Amino acid sequence: MSTMNMEPGGVELSDKVVTIKRVTKVVKGGRNMRFSALVVVGDQNGHVGVGLGKAAEIPEAIRKGKEDAVKNMIEVALDDNASITHDYIGKFGASEVLLKNAPEGTGIIAGGPARVVCELAGIKNIRTKSLGSNNKQNVVLATLNGLGMIKTPGQVAKERGKTVEELLA
Repeated sequence: MSTMNMEPGGVELSDKVVTIKRVTKVVKGGRNMRFSALVVVGDQNGHVGVGLGKAAEIPEAIRKGKEDAVKNMIEVALDDNASITHDYIGKFGASEVLLKNAPEGTGIIAGGPARVVCELAGIKNIRTKSLGSNNKQNVVLATLNGLGMIKTPGQVAKERGKTVEELLA
């Protein structure tokens, strides 16, 4: 399920539901059924966020997930060919996602949960490998963690007190 909506800043955001789970809480009178929705939101131009929404109805859970995802958006450092600037391993819980930059024409080589995050972040060329746990929620959060830690050559040069040319030489 994918939709487009406008944010107050005028940026058009796409969203995709990664998973919907039915969760139960056992109470004195029986079981309370509710739904949990994991939603990824992105502008396909270097910004992506993940949110978890919980409610008694599925549409309400998805709406809450979207709102949460917009609040938790990060910026992703992309290079000239719409790939990441360097390799990185994103970690969350027992999940690890290896993110490798790729040349033009490679496309998105990624499993389901990691693919959704990469597509909505605007990445066109990347190779990923899910290591460790394959829990969808943890894989999405590990991918987001990895993308958030990637730095541009300019940021690395500034931290080291050098110029970009010195780094690339």
